[in-house]
This record gives sequence, structure tokens and C-alpha cells, in this order.
Amino acid sequence: MTGRAPGLSAYIVVTAAYWAFMLTDGALRMLVLLHFHTLGFTPVQLAYLFVLYEVAGIVTNLSAGWIAARFGLTTTLYAGLALQVGALMALAQLDPDWGLAVSVVYVMAVQGASGVAKDLSKMSAKSAVKHLAPDAQGGLFRWVALLTGSKNAVKGLGFLLGAALLGLAGFTPSVLGMAAVLALILVAAALRMPAGLPVGRKEAKFREVFSDSANVNWLSAARVFLFGARDVWFVVGIPVYFYAVLSDGSAEGNRAAFFTIGSFMAVWTILYGGVQAWAPRLLRAASRPEAEIVAAARHWVASLAVVPALLAGLVWWAGAPAPWLTGTLIGGLLVFGALFAVNSSLHSYLILAFTQAERVTMDVGFYYMANATGRLLGTVLSGVTYQVGGLALCLATAAAMVILSRIGAGRLTPMPAPARDPGPAA
Repeated sequence: MTGRAPGLSAYIVVTAAYWAFMLTDGALRMLVLLHFHTLGFTPVQLAYLFVLYEVAGIVTNLSAGWIAARFGLTTTLYAGLALQVGALMALAQLDPDWGLAVSVVYVMAVQGASGVAKDLSKMSAKSAVKHLAPDAQGGLFRWVALLTGSKNAVKGLGFLLGAALLGLAGFTPSVLGMAAVLALILVAAALRMPAGLPVGRKEAKFREVFSDSANVNWLSAARVFLFGARDVWFVVGIPVYFYAVLSDGSAEGNRAAFFTIGSFMAVWTILYGGVQAWAPRLLRAASRPEAEIVAAARHWVASLAVVPALLAGLVWWAGAPAPWLTGTLIGGLLVFGALFAVNSSLHSYLILAFTQAERVTMDVGFYYMANATGRLLGTVLSGVTYQVGGLALCLATAAAMVILSRIGAGRLTPMPAPARDPGPAA
């Protein structure tokens, strides 16, 4: 690729397609969670609905890097969008007369397909940045932070959209409407995608997905526990806790609870995305050597552990779900979100800084396999810990997982100076 204009055009199309996907992904998560909670699903059953979604992410990320290396990044991006359209259409076929076990298995399977779609799209978009980012110092950190931060802001809007659609239009019309819009986005992306992304190399071997880089492996381990620490309260714990506080059991009360929960999830995720996009300035990434960025990854994760530990103590002291505690929880979790965003942004930069251009899809796929493993661990523990010990146990588990993430980050070492922030592939 020559020149920056094609790179910028490709970056814009990739980002727009990724935004559209994540908007539907956030909306679908909220639609499924709230719809099935109102049908009487327990916290553990709600967690089951998302288990295959995360398991699919582990398998997909392990293989998607090889698929993209062999067939090209645009192929995996389009495949992810198309599969999400199919998953949405399949979910609309859910019959309320089916038994509980059949409904759970069916939704798990559809969510599994959605998980494959999400991780194909994510790996494609994140890997593209390595090839499209400008050569200037700090360019890689800025571009990956902008993509990741804006994506999470859009996903936050998706949470709000999903809750609003459920309250206003109902489950099936909402799902079909999202499928139609995403299909249009897929067609538009295919028509507008400029040249500039790798088209693949036929000699790529599957065994190459396993990295021999200690930094990639330790960063991936830290990522497992970082995202587990978020999802252990985010997936089931907080929505169910807030529903218990806010809903009076009436149809109107349920709608009010839906909007409130969706709004919190949206604000939290938008804040998370905004801080991610701002992280390069906050960390002065353009003027700091890589050794300092690596050290920052250790310090920021250590500070994150304090927040869930304090909140766990407050919730345990309060006992049953308490309206007076809601404001404190919201404020504390927003602080957690801001600190979490800086940590996530550091990880997203470091994985691209540690990898080489010819291995980018492999290492990014492996890294996001670790990301999906963390989400799976957090998802399962969210339902189990809430059912066993309520929100207090969810938050205490989050604090423990952050400490484990700090151990992984503590093993990172800076790359040699010439390998820092490599430019796009020729």
C-alpha cells in the first residue's frame, strides 16, 4: 500500500462496519438478558444463555487469525457481519411455547453463532489498524484507541437501544429490524471498501497462531483476568440487582426498570469507550518510551483492584438489595469503568506493539482468544456468584481477578527500540 489516503479510507470503512456490528451486539445482549429475566430465568440460567457466545469466541479467535492470514482481512470482516445477520434472523424464530430446556439450548446456539460473528469482526478491525496506522510516533496507539474507544461507545448506545426496543416494540420485531439494518450495512461496506488490506497468504500454517513471544503470552494471561473481573458483575450481577431494586412487578414498573438498567449499561460503556479514546493523551503515549508504557500497564491495573473490593464491602454490609445504595454503586462502577478503560487501552496498544506485521492476525487472534476466555470465565462466575452470594460476592471475585491480572502484567518486558510502534506493512 502506498500513501495515506487509501489507508484512511479503508480505516473509515472498517470502523463504520465495526460500529454497526457493535451497535447490534450491544442491543442484542440487552434484549436477551432482560427478555428472559422477565420470563423467570434464574441468574445461572441467564448466564447459560451467554456461555456458548463466549466459548465460540475462544474457538473463533484461535482460528480467525489463521483464516485472516490465509484468506484476507476483508473476508473475515464480511463473514462476521453476514453471520450476525443470520443469528438475528434465527433468534426471531424463538417460539414462546417451547419448553424451558429447549429455549435455553436454542438461544445458547444462536448466541454461539453471534459470538463467532463478533470475534471475526473484532479481529479483522483490530488487525487492520496495524496495517493502516500512520508511521508517526504514537500513531498506532492513537488509531487503535480511537477504534476501540468509539466501538465501546457505540456498544453502550446499543445497550440503551436494546432496552428501549424491548419496551417499545417487543422482542421479535426488534431483532428482525436489527437484522435488516445490519444487512444493508454489510452491502454498503462491501461496495465501498477500498484496496489496502492484506489479501492473505496461502502458505499460512495453523500452528502459527501459537506465539513464542513471552510478552504476547503474558499479556494474554493478564487480559483473561482483566475481562473476567468486569464480566463477573457486569453480565448478570448488576442488571439483576438493579432489577430487584427498581421493579415493582407491574408492566409499567418493568419498563421503567428496563430503561434504567439499559441507561446505566449504556452510560458505563460509553464512558469506558470515551476514556479508551482519550487514553493516549492521558498517558502521554507519543512522548514516552515503551518501557514506561509497560510500567504504566502494571500501575493502572493495581489501582483498579481497590474499587470492586470497596464496593463488595459496602454491598455485604447493606445486606439485601437496597435503593439507598444504588447511587453509590453507580458512582463506584463508573470509576471502575474509567480505570478499566485505561487498562484495556494499554493492552490493546501493547499487543500491536509486541507483534510483527507478518504475524499480526495470528497474535491478535490469540490475544482475543484470551479476551474471550476471560469473558467466559466472568460470565459463568457472574451467574454462579450472584446466586450463591449476591452482588457482594460478584464484586469480591472481581477484585481477586484484577490482582491476578496484575501478576500477568508484571511479567511484561519492553521490546527493543527498533521494534517499537512499527509502521504498516509494505
